[in-house]
Amino acid sequence: MKKITLTAAIIFAALSTFAQGWTMDKAHSRLGFNVTHLMVSNVDGKFKSFDVIVTSSKDDFSDAVIELSADISSINTDNDYRDNDLKSPHFFDAAQFPQLTFKSTSFTKIDAKNYKLQGNLTIHGVTKPVELDVVFNGTFQNPMNKKTVAGFRIKGTIKRKDFGVGTGTPTAVVSDEVEIDANVELDKG
Repeated sequence: MKKITLTAAIIFAALSTFAQGWTMDKAHSRLGFNVTHLMVSNVDGKFKSFDVIVTSSKDDFSDAVIELSADISSINTDNDYRDNDLKSPHFFDAAQFPQLTFKSTSFTKIDAKNYKLQGNLTIHGVTKPVELDVVFNGTFQNPMNKKTVAGFRIKGTIKRKDFGVGTGTPTAVVSDEVEIDANVELDKG
């Protein structure tokens, strides 16, 4: 039994050594969303405070594990009245549910640039599986700091009512469908 435990510990340590950690470049990343208002116009917004951590041992990220967290109180739609309403118990209830989180369950390579990202999204205390489309824009060595950077574009649609957000607001006023549109730049190591 000790041999099995020791062997498992050595394998885990070896795998951990090869996995590369990537951290988000906050100055070049954006977590945005878009909803339809009164069935005729679009309103977009973003979370000003969020973080993404990616671990991958492969250059193409095909084994990536992705974790995201966002501060609900950082929501910004360029309208203070709307932002305060979104933070209130009518929608996100930032006082009771201060963060949204995402943890990947798979990151499947479709072709050279396109991936399907699946994971568990938690908003308003409700966790649901979601699937997002990802475009991998490649890697590049930053000429300023010599770090390797990677870029991604993430898109998808979720339903706010699935997460208990704004359930008292009719879909004719604010669409149930929320489009996610994010750009993430990561620094290696």
